[in-house]
Amino acid sequence: MKRTDFVYSNAPEPHRGRTKEILRKHPEIRNLIGKNPLSFLVICGLVGLLVAGAILLQDASWWWILGAAYLVGAFADHALFVMIHECAHKLVFKSPVANRLAGMLANLPQIFPSSISFEKYHIKHHSFQGVHELDADLPNKWEAKLINNYFVGKALWFLLYPIFQAFRVARLKEIKPFDAWTAANWAAQIVFTAAMWYFFGPKAVAFLTLSFFFSVGLHPLGGRWIQEHYLTHNEEQETFSYYGPLNVVAFNVGYHNEHHDFPSIPWNKLPEIKQAALPYYDSLKSHRSWTLLMLRFLFSRELSLYSRIVRKNRGKVPLTDVSKPDADLTAAPREVLADAV
Repeated sequence: MKRTDFVYSNAPEPHRGRTKEILRKHPEIRNLIGKNPLSFLVICGLVGLLVAGAILLQDASWWWILGAAYLVGAFADHALFVMIHECAHKLVFKSPVANRLAGMLANLPQIFPSSISFEKYHIKHHSFQGVHELDADLPNKWEAKLINNYFVGKALWFLLYPIFQAFRVARLKEIKPFDAWTAANWAAQIVFTAAMWYFFGPKAVAFLTLSFFFSVGLHPLGGRWIQEHYLTHNEEQETFSYYGPLNVVAFNVGYHNEHHDFPSIPWNKLPEIKQAALPYYDSLKSHRSWTLLMLRFLFSRELSLYSRIVRKNRGKVPLTDVSKPDADLTAAPREVLADAV
Protein backbone atom coordinates (compact mmCIF):
# COMPACT_ATOMS: atom_id res chain seq x y z
CA MET A 1 0.00 0.00 0.00
CA LYS A 2 1.47 3.34 -1.06
CA ARG A 3 2.08 5.76 1.80
CA THR A 4 1.31 9.44 1.32
CA ASP A 5 2.43 10.64 4.75
CA PHE A 6 4.57 9.68 7.72
CA VAL A 7 3.27 7.49 10.54
CA TYR A 8 2.31 9.77 13.42
CA SER A 9 2.63 8.60 17.01
CA ASN A 10 1.62 10.03 20.38
CA ALA A 11 3.87 7.60 22.21
CA PRO A 12 7.27 8.73 23.53
CA GLU A 13 10.42 7.48 21.85
CA PRO A 14 11.08 3.88 22.91
CA HIS A 15 14.60 4.01 24.27
CA ARG A 16 14.38 5.76 27.64
CA GLY A 17 11.84 3.31 28.97
CA ARG A 18 13.77 0.26 27.80
CA THR A 19 17.05 1.66 29.18
CA LYS A 20 15.46 2.11 32.60
CA GLU A 21 14.04 -1.40 32.61
CA ILE A 22 17.29 -3.01 31.43
CA LEU A 23 19.35 -1.16 34.05
CA ARG A 24 16.97 -2.25 36.77
CA LYS A 25 17.56 -5.90 35.86
CA HIS A 26 21.16 -5.60 34.63
CA PRO A 27 22.91 -2.81 36.59
CA GLU A 28 26.29 -4.27 35.54
CA ILE A 29 25.81 -2.62 32.14
CA ARG A 30 26.79 0.67 33.80
CA ASN A 31 30.34 -0.72 33.93
CA LEU A 32 30.52 -0.57 30.13
CA ILE A 33 30.18 3.23 30.12
CA GLY A 34 33.44 4.96 29.26
CA LYS A 35 35.83 6.08 26.54
CA ASN A 36 37.83 4.17 23.96
CA PRO A 37 40.96 6.19 23.09
CA LEU A 38 42.07 3.39 20.75
CA SER A 39 39.46 4.76 18.36
CA PHE A 40 41.91 7.57 17.64
CA LEU A 41 44.39 5.02 16.27
CA VAL A 42 41.60 3.69 14.06
CA ILE A 43 40.99 7.22 12.78
CA CYS A 44 44.68 7.73 11.98
CA GLY A 45 44.87 4.39 10.17
CA LEU A 46 41.77 5.04 8.06
CA VAL A 47 42.82 8.58 7.15
CA GLY A 48 46.25 7.22 6.19
CA LEU A 49 44.67 4.47 4.08
CA LEU A 50 42.48 6.89 2.11
CA VAL A 51 45.24 9.44 1.59
CA ALA A 52 47.66 6.70 0.47
CA GLY A 53 45.02 5.36 -1.91
CA ALA A 54 44.48 8.82 -3.38
CA ILE A 55 48.22 9.25 -3.91
CA LEU A 56 48.59 5.84 -5.56
CA LEU A 57 45.68 6.57 -7.91
CA GLN A 58 46.74 10.08 -8.93
CA ASP A 59 47.74 8.87 -12.42
CA ALA A 60 45.45 5.83 -12.69
CA SER A 61 42.66 5.34 -15.23
CA TRP A 62 39.19 6.46 -14.26
CA TRP A 63 38.03 2.82 -14.17
CA TRP A 64 40.64 2.03 -11.53
CA ILE A 65 39.60 5.09 -9.52
CA LEU A 66 35.93 4.18 -9.73
CA GLY A 67 36.55 0.55 -8.77
CA ALA A 68 38.89 1.40 -5.91
CA ALA A 69 36.45 3.96 -4.53
CA TYR A 70 33.55 1.49 -4.62
CA LEU A 71 35.38 -1.59 -3.34
CA VAL A 72 37.83 -0.06 -0.85
CA GLY A 73 37.37 3.66 -0.34
CA ALA A 74 33.67 3.43 0.49
CA PHE A 75 34.31 1.00 3.36
CA ALA A 76 37.11 3.15 4.80
CA ASP A 77 35.02 6.30 4.42
CA HIS A 78 32.01 4.69 6.08
CA ALA A 79 34.23 3.56 8.96
CA LEU A 80 35.34 7.17 9.37
CA PHE A 81 31.68 8.16 9.65
CA VAL A 82 31.41 5.72 12.54
CA MET A 83 34.46 7.28 14.18
CA ILE A 84 33.00 10.78 13.71
CA HIS A 85 29.88 9.41 15.37
CA GLU A 86 32.00 8.19 18.31
CA CYS A 87 33.60 11.63 18.60
CA ALA A 88 30.18 13.31 18.51
CA HIS A 89 29.18 11.25 21.55
CA LYS A 90 32.52 12.07 23.23
CA LEU A 91 33.44 8.39 23.41
CA VAL A 92 37.08 8.69 22.37
CA PHE A 93 38.59 11.17 24.86
CA LYS A 94 37.37 12.79 28.06
CA SER A 95 38.04 16.27 26.68
CA PRO A 96 35.25 17.64 24.44
CA VAL A 97 37.89 19.63 22.52
CA ALA A 98 39.99 16.53 21.88
CA ASN A 99 36.93 14.67 20.62
CA ARG A 100 36.04 17.49 18.24
CA LEU A 101 39.58 17.69 16.90
CA ALA A 102 39.62 13.91 16.40
CA GLY A 103 36.32 14.16 14.53
CA MET A 104 37.73 16.89 12.30
CA LEU A 105 40.76 14.70 11.54
CA ALA A 106 38.45 11.83 10.58
CA ASN A 107 36.48 14.20 8.37
CA LEU A 108 39.48 15.33 6.27
CA PRO A 109 39.43 12.62 3.52
CA GLN A 110 35.67 13.03 3.17
CA ILE A 111 36.18 16.37 1.38
CA PHE A 112 32.91 17.90 2.62
CA PRO A 113 32.95 19.51 6.12
CA SER A 114 30.48 17.68 8.33
CA SER A 115 31.94 16.50 11.65
CA ILE A 116 31.02 19.56 13.72
CA SER A 117 27.57 19.93 12.20
CA PHE A 118 26.94 16.21 12.61
CA GLU A 119 27.64 16.49 16.34
CA LYS A 120 25.01 19.22 16.73
CA TYR A 121 22.29 17.48 14.75
CA HIS A 122 22.98 13.93 15.84
CA ILE A 123 22.76 14.61 19.56
CA LYS A 124 19.37 16.24 18.94
CA HIS A 125 18.36 13.08 17.06
CA HIS A 126 18.99 11.09 20.23
CA SER A 127 17.16 13.56 22.45
CA PHE A 128 14.14 14.10 20.21
CA GLN A 129 13.84 11.06 17.97
CA GLY A 130 11.00 11.52 15.51
CA VAL A 131 10.34 15.20 16.28
CA HIS A 132 10.35 16.65 12.79
CA GLU A 133 11.65 20.13 13.62
CA LEU A 134 14.54 18.74 15.71
CA ASP A 135 15.50 15.36 14.23
CA ALA A 136 17.70 15.75 11.13
CA ASP A 137 17.52 12.01 10.49
CA LEU A 138 13.92 12.41 9.31
CA PRO A 139 13.40 13.26 5.62
CA ASN A 140 11.78 16.54 4.64
CA LYS A 141 8.13 16.21 3.65
CA TRP A 142 8.91 17.54 0.16
CA GLU A 143 11.83 15.09 -0.03
CA ALA A 144 9.56 12.12 0.67
CA LYS A 145 6.96 13.38 -1.80
CA LEU A 146 9.56 13.98 -4.51
CA ILE A 147 11.23 10.57 -4.19
CA ASN A 148 7.86 8.79 -3.93
CA ASN A 149 8.01 4.97 -3.89
CA TYR A 150 9.51 4.33 -7.32
CA PHE A 151 12.84 2.62 -8.01
CA VAL A 152 14.37 5.54 -9.95
CA GLY A 153 13.54 8.08 -7.27
CA LYS A 154 14.92 5.91 -4.49
CA ALA A 155 18.09 5.16 -6.46
CA LEU A 156 18.69 8.89 -7.01
CA TRP A 157 18.02 9.50 -3.32
CA PHE A 158 20.70 6.97 -2.36
CA LEU A 159 23.14 8.40 -4.89
CA LEU A 160 22.61 11.99 -3.69
CA TYR A 161 21.94 11.21 -0.03
CA PRO A 162 24.40 13.80 1.41
CA ILE A 163 22.79 16.55 -0.67
CA PHE A 164 19.29 15.67 0.54
CA GLN A 165 20.60 15.67 4.11
CA ALA A 166 22.00 19.16 3.65
CA PHE A 167 18.55 20.47 2.70
CA ARG A 168 17.13 19.29 6.03
CA VAL A 169 19.09 21.86 8.02
CA ALA A 170 16.70 24.71 7.16
CA ARG A 171 13.76 23.12 9.00
CA LEU A 172 15.62 22.38 12.24
CA LYS A 173 15.07 24.52 15.30
CA GLU A 174 17.05 25.18 18.47
CA ILE A 175 20.36 24.52 16.70
CA LYS A 176 22.95 27.17 15.92
CA PRO A 177 24.08 26.15 12.41
CA PHE A 178 27.33 28.13 12.33
CA ASP A 179 29.93 28.95 14.97
CA ALA A 180 33.72 29.08 15.40
CA TRP A 181 34.00 25.27 15.41
CA THR A 182 32.02 25.02 12.19
CA ALA A 183 34.28 27.64 10.61
CA ALA A 184 37.34 25.68 11.72
CA ASN A 185 35.88 22.50 10.22
CA TRP A 186 35.30 24.26 6.89
CA ALA A 187 38.78 25.80 6.92
CA ALA A 188 40.44 22.44 7.61
CA GLN A 189 38.56 20.79 4.74
CA ILE A 190 39.41 23.57 2.29
CA VAL A 191 43.11 23.51 3.17
CA PHE A 192 43.28 19.70 3.02
CA THR A 193 41.43 19.42 -0.29
CA ALA A 194 43.46 22.22 -1.86
CA ALA A 195 46.69 20.55 -0.75
CA MET A 196 45.61 17.16 -2.16
CA TRP A 197 44.70 18.81 -5.49
CA TYR A 198 47.91 20.86 -5.66
CA PHE A 199 50.34 18.05 -4.77
CA PHE A 200 48.57 15.00 -6.23
CA GLY A 201 46.10 16.29 -8.79
CA PRO A 202 42.36 16.09 -9.51
CA LYS A 203 42.21 12.30 -9.73
CA ALA A 204 43.36 12.00 -6.12
CA VAL A 205 40.55 14.31 -5.04
CA ALA A 206 38.11 12.47 -7.32
CA PHE A 207 38.93 9.16 -5.59
CA LEU A 208 38.21 10.69 -2.18
CA THR A 209 34.99 12.32 -3.41
CA LEU A 210 33.69 9.13 -5.01
CA SER A 211 34.58 7.15 -1.86
CA PHE A 212 32.51 9.61 0.14
CA PHE A 213 29.41 9.37 -2.05
CA PHE A 214 29.59 5.59 -2.32
CA SER A 215 29.98 5.24 1.45
CA VAL A 216 26.59 6.86 2.09
CA GLY A 217 24.82 6.13 -1.17
CA LEU A 218 24.12 3.54 -3.84
CA HIS A 219 26.30 0.86 -2.25
CA PRO A 220 25.68 -2.18 -0.01
CA LEU A 221 26.62 0.08 2.91
CA GLY A 222 23.69 2.33 1.98
CA GLY A 223 21.32 -0.20 3.52
CA ARG A 224 22.41 1.12 6.90
CA TRP A 225 20.40 4.33 6.45
CA ILE A 226 17.25 2.26 5.94
CA GLN A 227 18.08 -0.24 8.68
CA GLU A 228 18.26 2.24 11.53
CA HIS A 229 14.78 3.80 11.68
CA TYR A 230 12.65 2.90 8.66
CA LEU A 231 9.51 0.85 9.31
CA THR A 232 10.56 -2.30 7.52
CA HIS A 233 8.58 -4.77 9.65
CA ASN A 234 5.68 -3.00 11.36
CA GLU A 235 4.49 0.41 12.50
CA GLU A 236 5.37 -0.13 16.17
CA GLN A 237 9.12 -0.73 16.16
CA GLU A 238 11.00 2.34 14.95
CA THR A 239 14.63 1.42 15.63
CA PHE A 240 16.32 -1.67 14.22
CA SER A 241 19.71 -3.28 14.69
CA TYR A 242 21.84 -5.04 12.09
CA TYR A 243 23.77 -8.16 13.14
CA GLY A 244 25.45 -9.04 9.86
CA PRO A 245 29.13 -9.53 8.96
CA LEU A 246 29.74 -5.94 7.84
CA ASN A 247 29.76 -4.88 11.49
CA VAL A 248 33.38 -6.03 11.46
CA VAL A 249 34.41 -3.26 9.05
CA ALA A 250 31.75 -0.84 10.31
CA PHE A 251 32.82 -0.97 13.97
CA ASN A 252 29.53 -2.38 15.28
CA VAL A 253 27.47 0.55 14.06
CA GLY A 254 24.73 -1.96 13.25
CA TYR A 255 23.97 -2.36 16.98
CA HIS A 256 21.61 0.57 16.75
CA ASN A 257 19.01 -0.29 19.37
CA GLU A 258 21.84 -0.96 21.81
CA HIS A 259 23.44 2.37 20.93
CA HIS A 260 20.22 4.36 21.33
CA ASP A 261 19.52 2.66 24.64
CA PHE A 262 23.06 3.33 25.91
CA PRO A 263 24.68 6.18 23.92
CA SER A 264 27.47 6.52 26.51
CA ILE A 265 28.96 3.13 25.68
CA PRO A 266 31.63 2.99 22.91
CA TRP A 267 31.43 0.88 19.76
CA ASN A 268 33.65 -1.98 20.97
CA LYS A 269 31.31 -2.79 23.88
CA LEU A 270 27.95 -2.62 22.08
CA PRO A 271 27.79 -6.42 21.55
CA GLU A 272 28.23 -6.84 25.32
CA ILE A 273 25.02 -4.86 25.89
CA LYS A 274 23.13 -7.28 23.67
CA GLN A 275 24.58 -10.31 25.43
CA ALA A 276 23.85 -8.88 28.88
CA ALA A 277 20.22 -8.14 28.03
CA LEU A 278 19.63 -10.80 25.37
CA PRO A 279 15.86 -11.31 25.94
CA TYR A 280 15.21 -7.60 25.29
CA TYR A 281 17.11 -7.45 22.01
CA ASP A 282 16.21 -10.90 20.73
CA SER A 283 12.54 -9.93 21.04
CA LEU A 284 13.07 -7.05 18.59
CA LYS A 285 13.10 -7.40 14.82
CA SER A 286 16.55 -6.96 13.28
CA HIS A 287 18.39 -7.17 9.95
CA ARG A 288 21.09 -9.54 8.74
CA SER A 289 21.99 -8.01 5.38
CA TRP A 290 22.38 -4.38 4.38
CA THR A 291 22.55 -5.40 0.72
CA LEU A 292 19.24 -7.28 0.74
CA LEU A 293 17.62 -4.49 2.72
CA MET A 294 18.77 -1.86 0.22
CA LEU A 295 17.42 -3.94 -2.69
CA ARG A 296 14.15 -4.47 -0.87
CA PHE A 297 13.81 -0.74 -0.25
CA LEU A 298 14.59 0.07 -3.88
CA PHE A 299 12.09 -2.36 -5.39
CA SER A 300 9.30 -2.44 -2.80
CA ARG A 301 6.31 -0.21 -3.52
CA GLU A 302 5.36 -0.41 0.16
CA LEU A 303 8.57 1.14 1.48
CA SER A 304 9.34 4.80 0.93
CA LEU A 305 10.74 7.82 2.77
CA TYR A 306 7.32 8.08 4.42
CA SER A 307 8.06 4.82 6.27
CA ARG A 308 9.09 6.70 9.40
CA ILE A 309 7.48 7.49 12.76
CA VAL A 310 6.98 11.19 13.52
CA ARG A 311 5.91 12.57 16.91
CA LYS A 312 5.31 15.89 18.62
CA ASN A 313 6.08 14.53 22.08
CA ARG A 314 9.46 16.06 22.89
CA GLY A 315 9.91 13.78 25.90
CA LYS A 316 11.33 16.49 28.16
CA VAL A 317 12.66 15.20 31.48
CA PRO A 318 14.74 16.82 34.25
CA LEU A 319 18.52 16.82 34.16
CA THR A 320 20.53 14.52 36.37
CA ASP A 321 24.20 14.03 37.17
CA VAL A 322 25.03 11.01 35.03
CA SER A 323 28.60 10.94 36.32
CA LYS A 324 27.40 9.42 39.59
CA PRO A 325 27.38 5.60 39.76
CA ASP A 326 23.79 5.54 41.08
CA ALA A 327 22.46 8.11 38.59
CA ASP A 328 19.33 7.26 36.63
CA LEU A 329 20.64 7.22 33.07
CA THR A 330 17.13 7.58 31.72
CA ALA A 331 16.37 10.81 33.56
CA ALA A 332 18.56 13.02 31.38
CA PRO A 333 18.18 14.08 27.76
CA ARG A 334 20.17 11.88 25.41
CA GLU A 335 22.75 14.59 24.68
CA VAL A 336 23.61 14.62 28.39
CA LEU A 337 24.02 10.85 28.40
CA ALA A 338 26.68 11.20 25.74
CA ASP A 339 28.89 12.94 28.29
CA ALA A 340 28.57 10.23 30.92
CA VAL A 341 31.79 8.81 32.28
